[in-house]
Amino acid sequence: MLNLTDTREIVLTADTMDAYIALFGLNDRNISMIEQECSVHIALRGNQLQIQGETEHLRIAEETIHILFGMIERNEPVDRVRIRYVISMVKEGNGDRIEESLRKVIAITHRGKQVTCKTLGQQVYIDTIRKNTLTFAVGPAGTGKTYLAMALGVMALKNKEAERIILTRPAVEAGEKLGFLPGDLTQKVDPYLRPLYDAMYDFMGADSYTRLLERGTVEVAPLAYMRGRTLSDAFIILDEAQNTTSEQMKMFLTRIGFNSKVIVTGDITQTDLPSGKKSGLAEAIRILDGIPGIGIVQLTGKDIVRHELVQQIVEAYAANEKNGTDREGNERV
Repeated sequence: MLNLTDTREIVLTADTMDAYIALFGLNDRNISMIEQECSVHIALRGNQLQIQGETEHLRIAEETIHILFGMIERNEPVDRVRIRYVISMVKEGNGDRIEESLRKVIAITHRGKQVTCKTLGQQVYIDTIRKNTLTFAVGPAGTGKTYLAMALGVMALKNKEAERIILTRPAVEAGEKLGFLPGDLTQKVDPYLRPLYDAMYDFMGADSYTRLLERGTVEVAPLAYMRGRTLSDAFIILDEAQNTTSEQMKMFLTRIGFNSKVIVTGDITQTDLPSGKKSGLAEAIRILDGIPGIGIVQLTGKDIVRHELVQQIVEAYAANEKNGTDREGNERV
């Protein structure tokens, strides 16, 4: 498909023109990003993609393009988020690990779409879940914490490794205002559980999900419903765990029964707890770190797989926090 010559040229044959078009992207946006991020100049001369720049920059650009063409051959999307991620991994010397990670199929949605890891951080996350009874996954929005955990949960159910899936999250935002909402308690907290429903629909389809819900094979409930129970033979996901109090987190973790696997996800920087209230997630990670059977994964902005703007927003907020300013822009004392 691609041949590298001693003159630092990447040669495209006639049957790779579709791949070339995919690489360059709409209005050459993709190739412009590669040029900017790698500090090189790229031009098409006939059927040759010529790269100009300093030696190290050329190496990074060449390896990046090789990886991207491999993704295109496998019909994987090549967008600006993925391009930026590939470049960052190549610069860190991890380019050879990307393709191996991206080829591993985790699950298949009810529409037949293969679900794979999109970053090395996500692969570490999946491996950690498989190796441990309890896994904490901390990271910003868009890193796939809940979605990937859900994928493994559905596979565990299909492979009869678990008898049921339990999905839960705190309804902290509602607080005492729940009483003003219409319906019973389940209906009141339904908006807070909606993201979990959406993920389950994706993997199971609405009809299958409804049947499993009616049989109790799948349970979606607010965290308060976990009190007093022992959760055995189950795949359990606690989402938005940064909004648990210390008491709630301890209550939940002590519900774990035999033959269960538990994943706790959250973003410590986005807690909705009242001011001065300590996050149970942050405390649990500090207390439980190093205990055998418990894995802790830290996903970062590099693992964000949503629109590239999300990654830039997360990075901007992180920089603001690092500069020592509060939410109102005032300097912290």
